[in-house]
Amino acid sequence: MFEGIDLLAIEGMSYSTVLALMSEVGIEGLRKFPTAKHFTSWLRLAPNNKVSGGKLLSSKLPKGSNRLKITLRNAANAIGNLKESTPLRDFFHRISFRKGRVSAISATARKLAVIIWNMVVKGCQYINPAGCLFLDQKRKLGLVKRIQKQIDKFDLTKEDLGFVTS
Repeated sequence: MFEGIDLLAIEGMSYSTVLALMSEVGIEGLRKFPTAKHFTSWLRLAPNNKVSGGKLLSSKLPKGSNRLKITLRNAANAIGNLKESTPLRDFFHRISFRKGRVSAISATARKLAVIIWNMVVKGCQYINPAGCLFLDQKRKLGLVKRIQKQIDKFDLTKEDLGFVTS
């Protein structure tokens, strides 16, 4: 527990992960980072984008490691091995399908670091975003709302649309 914040609510987190976080940075150490991006960069989990002339040359993770990075990568690997579907597991498998398991572990570890920073610094609890929709589902929902708006605008009835119930 970090001052009432339950980090074990995140799937894939264990007591050893929380203990590693407490021993490496602690609560006050996390608050010294102004943003989550600074924290992930310190952990060497943020991509090092090398750009020259507007062209992306490389975006690999920088070299270097620490105990917390290793712990978060182990937690991300555990998330990838989960059987039941969770948003973090689905994120892991989307990245794994596209870029491979090693990249998926790094991306999920970075996402875990951002979630942890937001929970501890902002004092909010972890909300499992299972209700979030993907982009294609949002588009379908928007299309239905737009059609409903048009029906209301022109005052159409079920008989006008051909939906006759007997």
